[in-house]
Amino acid sequence: MPKMKTNKSAAKRFKITGKGKIKRRRANKSHLNEEKPSKRKRRLRRPALVSEKEVKKIKKLLPYA
Repeated sequence: MPKMKTNKSAAKRFKITGKGKIKRRRANKSHLNEEKPSKRKRRLRRPALVSEKEVKKIKKLLPYA
């Protein structure tokens, strides 16, 4: 049986925490930040967890994580 391949685009976007949850970066931080309030930009800096519905799909993309 050949080795399974890791999806490289998913590997760059997601990290697995110690307890097995999946961390992701928040959206809406890349441009047009001048008009966004500082409070919102600070919140967008913090990573978020992937929702439980998506975890199964992402774990398939990262077989060795």
